[in-house]
Amino acid sequence: MEREGGKPAAVVAVVTEPRFTQRYREYLEKQKLLDRRHRVEKMPDGTVALPVLGETLPEQHLQELRDRLAPGSTCIVTQLLDPVPSKKAQGCSPAQRLCLEVSRWAEARGVTWSPELEADLPRSWQRHGDLLLLSEDCFQAKRWKSLEPELWETVASALGVCRVAKRGRVSPDGTRTPAVSLLLGDHGWVEHVDNGIRYKFDVTQCMFSFGNITEKLRVASLPCAGEVLVDLYAGIGYFTLPFLVHAGVTFVHACEWNPHAVVALRKNLDINGVADRCQIHFGDNRKLKLSNIADRVNLGLIPSSEEGWPIACQVLRRDAGGILHIHQNVESYPGKNLQPPGSGEMEKEHRPYPQQIITNQCTNGATRDSRRRTLSAATKPEWQRWAESAETRIATLLQQVHGTPWKTQILHIQPVKSYAPHVDHIVLDLECRPCPLVG
Repeated sequence: MEREGGKPAAVVAVVTEPRFTQRYREYLEKQKLLDRRHRVEKMPDGTVALPVLGETLPEQHLQELRDRLAPGSTCIVTQLLDPVPSKKAQGCSPAQRLCLEVSRWAEARGVTWSPELEADLPRSWQRHGDLLLLSEDCFQAKRWKSLEPELWETVASALGVCRVAKRGRVSPDGTRTPAVSLLLGDHGWVEHVDNGIRYKFDVTQCMFSFGNITEKLRVASLPCAGEVLVDLYAGIGYFTLPFLVHAGVTFVHACEWNPHAVVALRKNLDINGVADRCQIHFGDNRKLKLSNIADRVNLGLIPSSEEGWPIACQVLRRDAGGILHIHQNVESYPGKNLQPPGSGEMEKEHRPYPQQIITNQCTNGATRDSRRRTLSAATKPEWQRWAESAETRIATLLQQVHGTPWKTQILHIQPVKSYAPHVDHIVLDLECRPCPLVG
């Protein structure tokens, strides 16, 4: 583990005269005790220190070196307070360094290293300051269990962190609570900075997606001065904060029902100096009492935010309407027919309003052509079909909620990230305006 100030921790070494160095090295290599992560060092008195694995060198090995392999040699154990990494360690990738250090450490404890154990090591991870967040698909072999908790100290030391956590599957509890276990350290609070915005959160209680950075940058660049935003799935402030700090919205109503995310959201509003421009609505946003207030609504929930569409329509200003930013995971399997939102049997059972496709009376037939012109050449046909079906659904909801016809127009379809093979996380920017009253 690193000491304070970022210096590496001391390592154990066995000291002898230069003429015996090669014999010592060969013996330590044969016994799998030589620490290849650090360089052999020349001491001030002319002796040589060979780094070894483990917390000490057992007396049986010292006796073997002193009495049989190199009779008459100085053979003492010391600590190198500022060990120098070997050239091999310096040239390793983090994953290679982790493999090297864990394998040497495990072998020093009598573990037979195998291709199966090596394949069970992580190849990638998330790093939040001094906390390493491992994915769920590593360190799954039963053999690792007997090596805890020292195993996690070795992992932390190899990758230069102080805390280690491991991710499980996101809980299907509606709040998307991550199943994260803290393996090393006394708390899971971390800080991450995106685009000058500080986010503090507990990785064991709250989600954080690095893949959403492009969308956070995009909403930060939108011209929102003077607007009121309703963020229906605020979380720790993923999009609430960019809208407040950079996009210039006047006020945000942030909805969130995960109590741990709300704690983090309050902290983040405060440390970014925007707490006075945001009201948090804790609880189920489907029961939100707000209406006729928003110039813009963010629906940042995947795989689908459809359950929030009725309330999004409800909070839009009746006199002027506004823009919806609708997140969705869209499948793009070749040859598969896209189902419109709400077409599945389960979705029909939970649909708050009956499906009713109506003609938008104030588009004069121009909507579809203009809509197609707004789509980028990079837009997949599946994205376009989903966006058009979502637009039709929203138009229906708007008329049902407000009792008058509304016009809708697709402004933009933004890809965020690949969520899974053939599944894309996208955002639909949908403009929604009330039709002018005739007569």
